[in-house]
Amino acid sequence: MMRRALWQGLVAGTAGAVAMTLAEKAEQRLTSRPDSHVPARVLERLTGMREHRGRASQVVNLGMHVGQGALVGVLRSTMALAGLRGGWSSLMFTAVRLTTDQILENATGVGAPPPTWPRRELAVDVLHKSVYGFVTGAVADALAARGGPGPGQRHAAAEPGRRSGGAPLPREKAYTR
Repeated sequence: MMRRALWQGLVAGTAGAVAMTLAEKAEQRLTSRPDSHVPARVLERLTGMREHRGRASQVVNLGMHVGQGALVGVLRSTMALAGLRGGWSSLMFTAVRLTTDQILENATGVGAPPPTWPRRELAVDVLHKSVYGFVTGAVADALAARGGPGPGQRHAAAEPGRRSGGAPLPREKAYTR
């Protein structure tokens, strides 16, 4: 399962990062909001790179957007392969994506905790990360579905409906392939 989670997650996460970047560019055209160079600064500080300005910063920004998006996508793919699929799972994953950003930004001293942000900036960030989370989820779910239901889905199907006290599936019925 881990090999599938890796390649499917990299594909799904990259798709989500591209969608998020396109949504950001469209929003910036509408609102005249300038580019944020926070992703570039985070990557530069994590890797020890010299901090860039101008065009070089845009390349580093894109590298951080796509790279972080692809890597975090592996978690969403793992969720889908385990049977955590659909909108609810994408919502949970969106919170993970927001959290990974905040950990990296705050740990490197590039960002500040979201409660200190202007509300408009916070709303824009949540919107863009939601685009990422749901696109990544849709791609991860579609790729995972090719292998059939995940263990969690098989468990839920054993006793349909909302019930408590359901026993775990026998090991041989929990996994496929």
